[in-house]
Amino acid sequence: MENRQAVTMPLYNEDEFCLVKFGHSFTYPGHTYGPAVRSHYLIHYILSGKGTFKSNQQTYQLHAGQGFFIEPNNQTVYSSDIDDPWQYIWVAFSGRQAKLIADSLGLSAENPIFSCTPENGERLKNCVLQMLEKNDFALSDIYYRWGLFFKFISILADAQKEFMPKADVNTYVSHMMNYINHHIEENISVQDVADYVKLTRSYATTMFTKQVGMTPKDYIQNCRLTKARNLLESSTLTVSEIAYSCGYSKSESLVKAFSKRYDISPGDYRKKLLAKGRDLRGINGW
Repeated sequence: MENRQAVTMPLYNEDEFCLVKFGHSFTYPGHTYGPAVRSHYLIHYILSGKGTFKSNQQTYQLHAGQGFFIEPNNQTVYSSDIDDPWQYIWVAFSGRQAKLIADSLGLSAENPIFSCTPENGERLKNCVLQMLEKNDFALSDIYYRWGLFFKFISILADAQKEFMPKADVNTYVSHMMNYINHHIEENISVQDVADYVKLTRSYATTMFTKQVGMTPKDYIQNCRLTKARNLLESSTLTVSEIAYSCGYSKSESLVKAFSKRYDISPGDYRKKLLAKGRDLRGINGW
């Protein structure tokens, strides 16, 4: 048996992510759960006491400061110690993002055990206790719990960082490209991109150029001009408005770069498009 406080959430059709349940338990001596198979991911963290966790034909003797991870469809059993029963918190989650979250922490059925410092352990506990206080189904509470859950995950990621693989070149370049693509309307520089991935400008430029085939500066320019061309074709924004929408501080900079790339000014490019449109309307009887 156990004395526990827990909340089970309604399962919305949240394909990407769903917080299933969470709780805080004071178990009785020898309390056992399982053998059981879960339909979701589950993380336990031991606040005090000790016990045994069995998974994949492995037995782990655990104590305060450690935690264990359970994958869906993986049979596990865990038991509280007879003399020093454990107290733990737990969170359960599912959805397509769930596996990505677990993988990012380096946790799996083959590697289910993790450890935290007392400071991080207290932070994990506070996350769950605050989640238990916000147990309504109001949208504000749902978002609040999600925020606490991802704070919980960030604390675990911090605890696991020494055991997780370092980011490789492809990961760094992918982050740089995503940053550029999502901030192209801002006046970003190569230094901004390098700062984002915590690399020196020189190293970031060398890495990016080798993988992409162009420098970050050229990639930024290419993204801006591509967006500008699309806006000229699909919107009624003025050239000045398009320039600002593509990260240029003044329209003259867009005109100069666009003319150099396409051998035509943005204004003339739009006029040419409109002329072609009129010709098409005439041909099709519009």
